Amino acid sequence: MIPRSRPVINEADLARQAGVPIATWRWRDAPGFRQRVASLFPNSRILIYDRAQVRAYLNGLSIPALPAGEHPEDLLNDKETAALLGVAASTVRAYATQGYLSAGTTVYSVRVWPRRDVEERRNNPPGQGRGGGRPAGKGKGPRKAHAYEGDPRLRTAAEALSTAENAPRHHLAAALAHQHGGSTRTWERILAQAGWACGPASAARRFASD
Repeated sequence: MIPRSRPVINEADLARQAGVPIATWRWRDAPGFRQRVASLFPNSRILIYDRAQVRAYLNGLSIPALPAGEHPEDLLNDKETAALLGVAASTVRAYATQGYLSAGTTVYSVRVWPRRDVEERRNNPPGQGRGGGRPAGKGKGPRKAHAYEGDPRLRTAAEALSTAENAPRHHLAAALAHQHGGSTRTWERILAQAGWACGPASAARRFASD
Protein backbone atom coordinates (compact mmCIF):
# COMPACT_ATOMS: atom_id res chain seq x y z
CA MET A 1 0.00 0.00 0.00
CA ILE A 2 1.14 3.52 -0.79
CA PRO A 3 -0.14 5.59 2.16
CA ARG A 4 -1.99 8.79 1.25
CA SER A 5 -0.69 8.62 -2.36
CA ARG A 6 2.76 9.66 -1.11
CA PRO A 7 5.64 10.04 -3.60
CA VAL A 8 7.51 6.77 -4.15
CA ILE A 9 10.69 5.49 -5.81
CA ASN A 10 11.93 2.16 -7.13
CA GLU A 11 15.40 0.67 -6.74
CA ALA A 12 16.63 1.70 -10.19
CA ASP A 13 15.95 5.39 -9.44
CA LEU A 14 17.22 4.88 -5.90
CA ALA A 15 20.57 3.60 -7.24
CA ARG A 16 20.84 6.62 -9.52
CA GLN A 17 20.30 8.93 -6.57
CA ALA A 18 22.96 7.01 -4.64
CA GLY A 19 25.32 7.41 -7.60
CA VAL A 20 25.95 3.71 -8.24
CA PRO A 21 24.96 1.28 -11.01
CA ILE A 22 21.85 -0.72 -10.25
CA ALA A 23 23.83 -3.99 -10.31
CA THR A 24 26.23 -2.62 -7.68
CA TRP A 25 23.33 -1.38 -5.61
CA ARG A 26 21.62 -4.75 -5.62
CA TRP A 27 24.57 -6.87 -4.53
CA ARG A 28 26.39 -4.38 -2.30
CA ASP A 29 23.94 -1.85 -0.87
CA ALA A 30 20.43 -3.24 -1.15
CA PRO A 31 20.65 -5.86 1.64
CA GLY A 32 21.49 -3.27 4.29
CA PHE A 33 18.98 -0.78 2.89
CA ARG A 34 16.15 -3.30 2.91
CA GLN A 35 16.76 -4.05 6.58
CA ARG A 36 15.94 -0.45 7.42
CA VAL A 37 13.40 0.57 4.76
CA ALA A 38 10.50 -1.75 3.94
CA SER A 39 8.99 -2.05 0.49
CA LEU A 40 5.46 -0.66 0.29
CA PHE A 41 4.38 -3.83 -1.56
CA PRO A 42 6.37 -6.55 0.24
CA ASN A 43 4.76 -9.43 -1.66
CA SER A 44 5.36 -7.91 -5.10
CA ARG A 45 8.29 -8.67 -7.38
CA ILE A 46 8.54 -4.91 -8.04
CA LEU A 47 10.05 -3.16 -5.03
CA ILE A 48 8.76 0.35 -4.37
CA TYR A 49 9.67 2.56 -1.42
CA ASP A 50 8.46 5.75 0.18
CA ARG A 51 10.57 8.58 -1.22
CA ALA A 52 10.86 10.44 2.08
CA GLN A 53 12.17 7.31 3.80
CA VAL A 54 14.69 6.75 1.01
CA ARG A 55 15.99 10.31 1.21
CA ALA A 56 16.40 10.00 4.96
CA TYR A 57 18.37 6.78 4.53
CA LEU A 58 20.68 8.22 1.85
CA ASN A 59 21.33 11.30 4.03
CA GLY A 60 22.09 9.25 7.11
CA LEU A 61 19.01 10.46 8.98
CA SER A 62 16.46 8.61 11.08
CA ILE A 63 13.86 6.85 8.94
CA PRO A 64 10.49 8.65 9.36
CA ALA A 65 7.47 6.54 10.14
CA LEU A 66 4.75 6.17 7.54
CA PRO A 67 1.26 7.51 8.30
CA ALA A 68 -0.75 5.07 10.39
CA GLY A 69 -4.29 3.90 9.74
CA GLU A 70 -6.41 3.75 6.61
CA HIS A 71 -7.08 6.74 4.36
CA PRO A 72 -9.26 7.21 1.25
CA GLU A 73 -6.17 8.29 -0.73
CA ASP A 74 -4.21 5.12 0.03
CA LEU A 75 -3.20 3.33 -3.17
CA LEU A 76 -3.75 -0.44 -3.16
CA ASN A 77 -2.29 -3.01 -5.54
CA ASP A 78 -4.32 -5.86 -7.04
CA LYS A 79 -3.76 -8.22 -4.10
CA GLU A 80 -4.78 -5.60 -1.52
CA THR A 81 -7.78 -4.62 -3.63
CA ALA A 82 -8.75 -8.28 -3.98
CA ALA A 83 -8.64 -8.72 -0.21
CA LEU A 84 -11.09 -5.82 0.27
CA LEU A 85 -13.47 -7.08 -2.42
CA GLY A 86 -13.26 -10.73 -1.41
CA VAL A 87 -12.09 -11.93 -4.84
CA ALA A 88 -8.86 -13.09 -6.46
CA ALA A 89 -6.26 -10.65 -7.81
CA SER A 90 -6.94 -11.91 -11.34
CA THR A 91 -10.59 -11.01 -10.87
CA VAL A 92 -9.63 -7.46 -9.85
CA ARG A 93 -7.70 -7.05 -13.09
CA ALA A 94 -10.69 -8.34 -15.04
CA TYR A 95 -13.00 -5.95 -13.19
CA ALA A 96 -10.77 -2.99 -14.13
CA THR A 97 -10.61 -4.06 -17.77
CA GLN A 98 -14.37 -4.44 -18.12
CA GLY A 99 -15.42 -1.38 -16.12
CA TYR A 100 -16.69 -3.12 -12.99
CA LEU A 101 -13.91 -1.25 -11.13
CA SER A 102 -12.08 1.96 -12.04
CA ALA A 103 -9.08 1.51 -14.32
CA GLY A 104 -6.69 2.62 -11.60
CA THR A 105 -3.24 4.07 -12.27
CA THR A 106 0.22 2.61 -12.81
CA VAL A 107 3.12 3.40 -10.47
CA TYR A 108 6.45 1.88 -11.53
CA SER A 109 4.61 -0.86 -13.46
CA VAL A 110 2.35 -1.66 -10.49
CA ARG A 111 -1.37 -1.11 -11.06
CA VAL A 112 -2.95 0.59 -8.05
CA TRP A 113 -6.41 1.80 -7.03
CA PRO A 114 -7.44 4.47 -4.48
CA ARG A 115 -8.92 2.92 -1.38
CA ARG A 116 -12.01 5.13 -1.76
CA ASP A 117 -12.78 3.58 -5.19
CA VAL A 118 -12.35 0.04 -3.91
CA GLU A 119 -14.51 0.60 -0.84
CA GLU A 120 -17.18 2.29 -2.98
CA ARG A 121 -17.32 -0.76 -5.23
CA ARG A 122 -17.34 -3.13 -2.27
CA ASN A 123 -20.14 -1.26 -0.51
CA ASN A 124 -22.21 -0.58 -3.64
CA PRO A 125 -21.88 -3.43 -6.14
CA PRO A 126 -23.78 -3.02 -9.44
CA GLY A 127 -27.49 -3.56 -9.02
CA GLN A 128 -27.37 -3.33 -5.21
CA GLY A 129 -28.00 0.23 -4.12
CA ARG A 130 -26.25 3.60 -4.40
CA GLY A 131 -23.39 3.59 -6.86
CA GLY A 132 -24.35 0.17 -8.16
CA GLY A 133 -26.67 0.98 -11.00
CA ARG A 134 -29.36 3.55 -11.79
CA PRO A 135 -30.34 5.32 -8.52
CA ALA A 136 -33.98 5.05 -7.55
CA GLY A 137 -36.05 7.87 -9.04
CA LYS A 138 -33.18 9.21 -11.17
CA GLY A 139 -32.19 8.76 -14.77
CA LYS A 140 -33.99 7.02 -17.58
CA GLY A 141 -33.73 3.78 -19.42
CA PRO A 142 -34.55 0.14 -18.72
CA ARG A 143 -33.69 -1.52 -15.47
CA LYS A 144 -31.20 -4.34 -15.41
CA ALA A 145 -32.55 -7.68 -16.51
CA HIS A 146 -30.90 -9.31 -13.49
CA ALA A 147 -28.51 -8.43 -10.66
CA TYR A 148 -25.43 -9.65 -12.55
CA GLU A 149 -26.05 -7.85 -15.84
CA GLY A 150 -22.77 -6.29 -16.94
CA ASP A 151 -20.75 -8.32 -14.43
CA PRO A 152 -17.49 -9.53 -16.09
CA ARG A 153 -17.82 -12.79 -14.16
CA LEU A 154 -20.61 -13.77 -16.57
CA ARG A 155 -18.05 -14.23 -19.33
CA THR A 156 -15.89 -16.34 -17.03
CA ALA A 157 -18.90 -18.49 -16.18
CA ALA A 158 -19.85 -18.89 -19.84
CA GLU A 159 -16.33 -20.02 -20.72
CA ALA A 160 -16.40 -22.52 -17.87
CA LEU A 161 -19.74 -23.86 -19.08
CA SER A 162 -18.40 -24.37 -22.59
CA THR A 163 -15.53 -26.56 -21.34
CA ALA A 164 -17.36 -28.48 -18.59
CA GLU A 165 -20.66 -29.49 -20.16
CA ASN A 166 -21.31 -32.48 -17.88
CA ALA A 167 -20.04 -31.05 -14.61
CA PRO A 168 -22.62 -30.62 -11.83
CA ARG A 169 -23.41 -26.96 -11.28
CA HIS A 170 -22.33 -27.02 -7.65
CA HIS A 171 -18.93 -28.54 -8.49
CA LEU A 172 -18.31 -26.03 -11.25
CA ALA A 173 -19.36 -23.14 -9.01
CA ALA A 174 -17.05 -24.38 -6.26
CA ALA A 175 -14.13 -24.52 -8.69
CA LEU A 176 -14.82 -20.97 -9.91
CA ALA A 177 -15.11 -19.68 -6.34
CA HIS A 178 -11.76 -21.26 -5.48
CA GLN A 179 -10.07 -19.80 -8.56
CA HIS A 180 -11.62 -16.32 -8.67
CA GLY A 181 -12.90 -15.69 -5.15
CA GLY A 182 -16.46 -15.20 -3.90
CA SER A 183 -18.85 -17.83 -2.60
CA THR A 184 -19.97 -21.02 -4.28
CA ARG A 185 -23.59 -19.88 -4.01
CA THR A 186 -22.78 -16.61 -5.83
CA TRP A 187 -21.09 -18.49 -8.64
CA GLU A 188 -24.11 -20.82 -8.90
CA ARG A 189 -26.29 -17.77 -9.52
CA ILE A 190 -23.82 -16.36 -12.04
CA LEU A 191 -23.69 -19.70 -13.87
CA ALA A 192 -27.45 -19.70 -14.08
CA GLN A 193 -27.48 -16.18 -15.51
CA ALA A 194 -24.67 -17.02 -17.94
CA GLY A 195 -26.90 -19.52 -19.65
CA TRP A 196 -27.03 -22.80 -17.78
CA ALA A 197 -30.67 -23.25 -18.63
CA CYS A 198 -30.15 -22.65 -22.35
CA GLY A 199 -27.06 -24.85 -22.58
CA PRO A 200 -23.29 -24.15 -22.33
CA ALA A 201 -22.70 -23.94 -26.07
CA SER A 202 -25.21 -21.13 -26.61
CA ALA A 203 -23.90 -19.32 -23.53
CA ALA A 204 -20.35 -19.40 -24.85
CA ARG A 205 -21.47 -18.15 -28.29
CA ARG A 206 -23.48 -15.34 -26.76
CA PHE A 207 -20.58 -13.98 -24.68
CA ALA A 208 -18.02 -14.56 -27.43
CA SER A 209 -19.97 -12.12 -29.58
CA ASP A 210 -20.07 -9.36 -26.94
